[in-house]
Amino acid sequence: MLKIAITGGAGTGKSTVARMFKDLGAEVLDADQAAREAVAVGAPAWQELRRLYGADYFNENGELNRSKLARLVFADPEERRRLDRLIHPRVEAELKARVAELERRGKALVLVEVPLLFETGREAAFDRVIVVAAPEALQIRRLRGRDRRGADEIRGILKAQWPLADKVARADYVVDNGGARRLTERQVKNIWAELKNQLDSGS
Repeated sequence: MLKIAITGGAGTGKSTVARMFKDLGAEVLDADQAAREAVAVGAPAWQELRRLYGADYFNENGELNRSKLARLVFADPEERRRLDRLIHPRVEAELKARVAELERRGKALVLVEVPLLFETGREAAFDRVIVVAAPEALQIRRLRGRDRRGADEIRGILKAQWPLADKVARADYVVDNGGARRLTERQVKNIWAELKNQLDSGS
């Protein structure tokens, strides 16, 4: 099975690009979705977060208040590292299980959206890496508009990640998502065609 990671910086449009691949027929997994499931009400990670942070970081229905916790961890690097140590191993185990299931079903290729691929040292688990890039000003505008994040939180998010240029330098493929959607779609279609050619040729 050919395992492809999709990564990039916050606000570059990784999920948009992942959906484009899915629309073309790709099997796509999402690390963020696995993370949300890891902290679902009653799950072991949810219980540990309740113990660490208390009820103030949870909504009335028991769900984790992700935005409130994000403001805390992106303002405090040590809190972020503590959260990462709790969540990332569970997410990695879940993604491995899902990839293994797809492989058992005979799927020849899977794409996995992994926002912190390089930061967590997981690139070696993949055969190819696609990096989604966009100008920093656009990243900030998207984060402010989409998530209603404040300036301090945005700075914390970007500071917590590798510089986008460093990710681009390590990529097998780069999708420039700073322009019109049709231009992004064209790049995605070209990469998808190349990946399928590699499968067909066994390279």
